Amino acid sequence: MDRRAMTKVLFILKKRDNPIGDKPISTGLYNSANFVHDMLVKNGVDSKLSVVVDNNCIDREVTLFRPDIVIVEAVWVVPEKFAILHQLHPKVKWIIRVHSDLPFMACEGMAMDWILDYVNCPNVRVSPNSEKMLYDIQTICVGKHASLDKDIVYLPNYYPTKMSKPKAIDYDKPWVDISCFGAIRPLKNQLIQLVAAVDFVQKVGCKRLKFHVNTGRIESNGMPVDHNLRGLAQQLDPSRYELIFHHWANHEDFLSLSSEMDIAMQVSFSETFNIVGADQVVQGVPFLGCDEIPWYTQGPVLTNDAQDIRDHLLNIYENPIRNVKINQYDLTKYVEDSEKTWLGFLESEQK
Repeated sequence: MDRRAMTKVLFILKKRDNPIGDKPISTGLYNSANFVHDMLVKNGVDSKLSVVVDNNCIDREVTLFRPDIVIVEAVWVVPEKFAILHQLHPKVKWIIRVHSDLPFMACEGMAMDWILDYVNCPNVRVSPNSEKMLYDIQTICVGKHASLDKDIVYLPNYYPTKMSKPKAIDYDKPWVDISCFGAIRPLKNQLIQLVAAVDFVQKVGCKRLKFHVNTGRIESNGMPVDHNLRGLAQQLDPSRYELIFHHWANHEDFLSLSSEMDIAMQVSFSETFNIVGADQVVQGVPFLGCDEIPWYTQGPVLTNDAQDIRDHLLNIYENPIRNVKINQYDLTKYVEDSEKTWLGFLESEQK
């Protein structure tokens, strides 16, 4: 099929203030949508990505582009708005793409109420980006008027896998750079990963630790996490342990920073893809993930056990190239399947 003649797709995101410039902030949500958009364009699909101030701007974007499908990234449009949008654009199919599993969604206020309202709106579907959330949404929609196979559709993340050569660890370097990047949130589990990294360098011996995290985005009651990270770092011997904060950067600069790490960590309590981890894997950096990351297979890692996390760090430190090759293979396989899922979905919409 000539995909240039396929369904027109418009991705819509809500604008966030960017502390580093006028461009849309390079969040995981923005990158996720942009990666899928670019992949669809590469495959000949007529796709556009728009960032709007609020839901009152959606009508204008749809009128200008005249899409067949509008994908609203994340749960931010009030359900009542779709009654108005359906009257204005009766042939448009609307998809609300959900980027969180239930543990994270529990911190999102009205999300569950809205999701159940969405599936009763005309021409509106809900699309989780994880298979676990697909099952969970289907479960809670039993008894509603939703058709579970039509009104709820799985559309996973895509990531452009241009892989760098696996990075060997410089064992002669007097310190080790370990990253735990991403927004400061309780479910990101940064504190225990810092403790595990401290334990790791103690076991390695004769090494200093430089532990790298982000600053500038503290979310979902993450302030106590930030305070505890800083408080622990202040109590540790500064000649052995250093906590380094990096301001939020655009994606290209973040990839460059990621490439400087010896080991990257993302031992989280809840993930649906983990773009931060993918960023470091494509840079060839040894990576410790967790079972929550759908493309990561080198577990299991006990997210609430610092000693277990330490042991995985030690194993990666001794076998970095093997770790990188497995992660790069697994990530590549996942996104190849994602591409097939997206293109198959759009082809099915032509029938």
